[in-house]
Amino acid sequence: MQVRGLSKTFLLHQQHGVVLEVLRALDFDLMPGECLVLQGRSGAGKSTLLRTLYGNYLPAGGSIRLRHEGAMLEMADAEPRQILAVRRGTLGYVSQFLRVIPRVGCLNVVMEPALARGVSREQARGDAALLLARLGIPERLWPLAPSTFSGGEQQRVNIARSFMVDWPVMLLDEPTASLDAANRDVVLELVGQAKARGSALIAISHDEATRGAMADRYLNITVEEPAHAD
Repeated sequence: MQVRGLSKTFLLHQQHGVVLEVLRALDFDLMPGECLVLQGRSGAGKSTLLRTLYGNYLPAGGSIRLRHEGAMLEMADAEPRQILAVRRGTLGYVSQFLRVIPRVGCLNVVMEPALARGVSREQARGDAALLLARLGIPERLWPLAPSTFSGGEQQRVNIARSFMVDWPVMLLDEPTASLDAANRDVVLELVGQAKARGSALIAISHDEATRGAMADRYLNITVEEPAHAD
């Protein structure tokens, strides 16, 4: 991934037209096999950067070039069908929240990314079972909908789902939040294995030990002061 001059602003209509400049002229490269950890105080725009890279937010300016299917794709002006294709095969995203269809069982939720890539149901089931067991989700919960789980259990299901397939690029937004030390270590192992396979990762964590264990490089994100629109 190559990012040049990336900026993102929000116009706050209910606050007298205040323009909030969250990201300003960010430049960085992301290489295979490394993890870039974002640093900055709460509200600096770290999660906003991940959502912009993923295509949830439209940049105010700049370039996001991502290697997809052997060619560089400009994400800043990509068509919706291109963004969906990138999300299916190139760009994984571990958010802080698990969003799934209600009443779909845990095992099926975790299997879905592999099934979408054409993996056999038997293979996907086996891989999902291994990940859920590794993350301490007991087998009695596998048929149940994750919406009935605790916050920590939902986060572990979210992680299992995200690591079901190999992503060339992964965005990790607080992947170890709500986890105990044992499960945090499992996540760090999964991150290390992804890096060893050549995945490039961008991560956010408020835990200093977790940041240190994941990071190959750091990118500092600073807060810009709001300005009134003309």
